[in-house]
Amino acid sequence: MKKALITGLTGQDGSYLAEFLLAQGYQVYGMVRRSSSSSFERINHFSERIEVISGDLLDQFSLIDAIDQTQPDEIYNLASQSYVPLSWTQPSLTAEYTALGVSRLLEAIRRCKPDTRFYQASSSEVFGQPDESPQTEKTAFRPRNPYGVAKAYAHWMTVNYREKYDLYACCGITYTHESPRRGAEFVFRKITRGAVQIKLGLADELRLGNLDARRDWCHAQDVVKAMWLMLQQEQPDDYIIASGETHSVRDLVDCAFRYLGLDYQRYVTVDPAFYRPDEPVQLVGAIDKIQAGLQWQPEYSFQRLVESMVDHDLKALKQ
Repeated sequence: MKKALITGLTGQDGSYLAEFLLAQGYQVYGMVRRSSSSSFERINHFSERIEVISGDLLDQFSLIDAIDQTQPDEIYNLASQSYVPLSWTQPSLTAEYTALGVSRLLEAIRRCKPDTRFYQASSSEVFGQPDESPQTEKTAFRPRNPYGVAKAYAHWMTVNYREKYDLYACCGITYTHESPRRGAEFVFRKITRGAVQIKLGLADELRLGNLDARRDWCHAQDVVKAMWLMLQQEQPDDYIIASGETHSVRDLVDCAFRYLGLDYQRYVTVDPAFYRPDEPVQLVGAIDKIQAGLQWQPEYSFQRLVESMVDHDLKALKQ
């Protein structure tokens, strides 16, 4: 039985990955901070099948202990401060977790179990203001916010440890991915939940920022499958994980409201307070490499993703 250690277990991606690995027959360990106030709601339905251990990306020795204790065949680092607007108000904390935390984890792997296969969750935010679209694995990094800067550091540290110490270490450059387990602070979930609230008479308005902003959106379940595939290859490599297409926030709003039989123009108000000052320019991933190398293809279309989240929010709010 293979053993896997997941950081960020209680997040959207961590919970889906744990479920996926259990289905593959893995013994799964999840690392959480002992003082964490994170909700375990996302993993409650399978928590008895995994082992939760204590560890913190801020504490080098706790990472060494976690690896010594579990002796994992694979480590998936999904933990970070991942909310972009918060990275502007807490840039130092974002750097400690999202950047330096990866350095500590890589060093712990090198010292304790160098044959472990390591996955680092990189992000399309490393491209920031790219000079080409779509972006490929060779597109230059030009991050435009503290989160993107931290992710760029973590990405290159992973590449450097792979090359200097011959570690099996990969980076998945993930574009925006969503699911019913997405936090309410993110715009996709804000829209699907807001549309359902209006449908049920619980609200009469939804305030949003730039409706013309575009994103490359895919489902978190498609993303975690790609993570796993990356660690099953003979040689480690880095891949973009994306849908390969963009949709505007307006497309998302229209799809969600129309699915509920509503005209969004009657309920949606554009509020400049919600505009992002660092709005990325046309971030869309080229997925030729991952399609050819891993035979990976997103299973969820944009419409199916939107409708699945609306259905989930409708059921939850009715209850």
